[in-house]
Amino acid sequence: MKLIYLSPVPWSSFAQRPHKFVQWFHERTGGEVLWIEPYPTRFPVLADFGRLRADSVTQCSELPQWIQRVCPRSLPIEPLPGSGVVNRLFWSDVLEQAKEFGREKNVLIGVGKPSVLALQVLSQLSGVRSFYDAMDDFPAFYYGLSRIAMCKRERCVVERTGELFVSSSALRERWSGAGKRMTLVPNGLDKNMMPDEFRAGRRGGGRVVFGYVGTIGSWFDWEWIDTLAMCRPNDEIRLIGPVCQSPPDNLPENITFCPPCSHREAMEAMNSFDVGLIPFKRNQLTSSVDPIKFYEYRALQLPILSTKFGEMGFRECEPGTFLTETRQDIEIMAEAALKHTYGEDSGLFLRDNCWEARFEASGLLGGLSEQSA
Repeated sequence: MKLIYLSPVPWSSFAQRPHKFVQWFHERTGGEVLWIEPYPTRFPVLADFGRLRADSVTQCSELPQWIQRVCPRSLPIEPLPGSGVVNRLFWSDVLEQAKEFGREKNVLIGVGKPSVLALQVLSQLSGVRSFYDAMDDFPAFYYGLSRIAMCKRERCVVERTGELFVSSSALRERWSGAGKRMTLVPNGLDKNMMPDEFRAGRRGGGRVVFGYVGTIGSWFDWEWIDTLAMCRPNDEIRLIGPVCQSPPDNLPENITFCPPCSHREAMEAMNSFDVGLIPFKRNQLTSSVDPIKFYEYRALQLPILSTKFGEMGFRECEPGTFLTETRQDIEIMAEAALKHTYGEDSGLFLRDNCWEARFEASGLLGGLSEQSA
């Protein structure tokens, strides 16, 4: 069994859902993976340079022997009509490698991001079983002609793939009329990254730490952070990760910035928090987001203080989860979060929400077994 996977993120980036999926696939089947790196699918923007800097400091592990990594070359013209004809001149080796890789009977194509190259691979291997993993509202990241082109490409990918996975309730609603088998596969967490020991409850003494680990981009709600810092002047608001959009001037002095770190170091850093933060804006971009931080905070038994965006909007009754809808809510919910203690076994949460449990529940490999029987 083999997998051709068109990834939305580079292999060298911080390990995310695509990395966890291909690792699970290999562990379950022993099969090889052809990992096709992403390439520009919209016109370049200034913020891309910030993302390049972020990628350079969040390295994933070395390439395993069971993965063949392919890096497509292209011109950044994909939103233009006919771009596939031009870029196909650069993709002949990629398409040939995919064709050779897909000669065996039991092969699966996974599309992690809509693109013209993905459509060409699907067309070239039209008899091969395929799926699209809709893990984001991709058009929401784009503007103008790039957004229009991405909408069209995504519809074509959904039409041409055999199965559809979605990572959030909003994406399930969006594709409810697609007319094909659709499975909700929420995000999860890596149980192997959990600290050997972790604490539940306040450390006691010293400043309270309200912490966030992750990329700080256009979706980050600086007004929310500013309000939290102002109403908790004796506590620390600790932000860890790459800053891809400059913060506003004159932020309160109790907001501290820490550099990006590895995933394991990030989990250790979370273990030093008193409350985990997910301060995202509520807009089209975040409406489809199921934040991995929620699962990691919960597994560490950290109280969670979050805006009411995306999938978080459905978690108001979850233990230890405190959601804010207005600026006035922040002080009240912050205090409530600090008073919360978990009465549940974190091991059960970890078991039920790890990546392996997510992908097993998708039924993907069961279908392959039936097909090859």
